[in-house]
Amino acid sequence: VQLQASGGGEVQVGGSLGLSCEGSGRNFSRSAMGWFRQAPGKEREFVASITWSSKSTWYASSVKGRFTISRDNAKNTLYLQMNSLKTEDTAVYYCATAHVRVPSGYWGQGTLVTVSS
Repeated sequence: VQLQASGGGEVQVGGSLGLSCEGSGRNFSRSAMGWFRQAPGKEREFVASITWSSKSTWYASSVKGRFTISRDNAKNTLYLQMNSLKTEDTAVYYCATAHVRVPSGYWGQGTLVTVSS
């Protein structure tokens, strides 16, 4: 699976931003997927994940209620809608194959989200 993330940018506190991750390869639609992020000076952390069928989703407590993960297997695309953004959401966001909260081997290149006050 090859992954290409896009949609990052700068937004003000309280604003919204949507990320996309386009996958290639025949296994994308059968792969559980997730978003992870790495803030400056911090370790990479789990944000959200979704099963291949979209039946189940998981969220980090810090983003639950503000972020929504979804996917469109017909388009081989994973999404992350981010609302009510906070300065602490500033990070490079990565899409990856994932099992619940654990990455499982394939990573996109990352897209920078900056939330300014």
